[in-house]
Amino acid sequence: MSDKKLAIVTGASSGIGAATAVALAKNGFEVVLGARRVDRLEAVAEPIGARYQKLDVTDLASIRAFADPIDRLDLLVNNAGGALGVDRIEAASDDRWRTMWEVNFLGLARMTRELLPALLASGQGHVVNVGSIAGFETYPGGAGYTGAKHAVRALTKTLRVELVGKPIRVTEICPGLVETEFSRVRFDQDAEKAAAVYKGMTPLVSEDVADCIAWAATRPPHVNIDEIVVRPRDQATATVVHREI
Repeated sequence: MSDKKLAIVTGASSGIGAATAVALAKNGFEVVLGARRVDRLEAVAEPIGARYQKLDVTDLASIRAFADPIDRLDLLVNNAGGALGVDRIEAASDDRWRTMWEVNFLGLARMTRELLPALLASGQGHVVNVGSIAGFETYPGGAGYTGAKHAVRALTKTLRVELVGKPIRVTEICPGLVETEFSRVRFDQDAEKAAAVYKGMTPLVSEDVADCIAWAATRPPHVNIDEIVVRPRDQATATVVHREI
């Protein structure tokens, strides 16, 4: 059995999750990756010597199949998430709202619940939830996503209170604009609309957020980083962005 600390990263097939896997491996963690796209997981895992398994955080059976074999865990990075559409409330899709709630909130909550015994068993467990500045703000057309991310923030703060006095840390990382597949997914693979989100400004890249996660995870065990809000210099709020156009 490896004497390395064990980390799990969800949503690890691309973007922030993939970059986090690389950053944690560089910091000496043994990493287990989970996501739906197994072919892309393999491409991330192979260069860093990580293990991987298919994981759908909207499916409790999939979560349990992933979590049940793990009896000790040092770090859980709940990264899986995303937004679908920019529909205003009057025209919102129940299906899209339900999917955003399942992926961003319930999946995170279930992964945490199922792996808490293993995190506690390690004697120095750490839960890192990847939230968003959307957990602090609202904007037109964002109710489904901001609602789910506000819930993530509430869950993270509640978990920290419930676990105080136990050997486990709880952190939330809240990025602003990061250039990943996020916008392409949100706009149904419309590349032009996705590119417009970042036009004229310099967004964060996945590695910027991964650096924050790795830094929080490698503090001494008595140090809990409650939250990190990280935005591009060009972004002041979700909707106030400086652009050179």
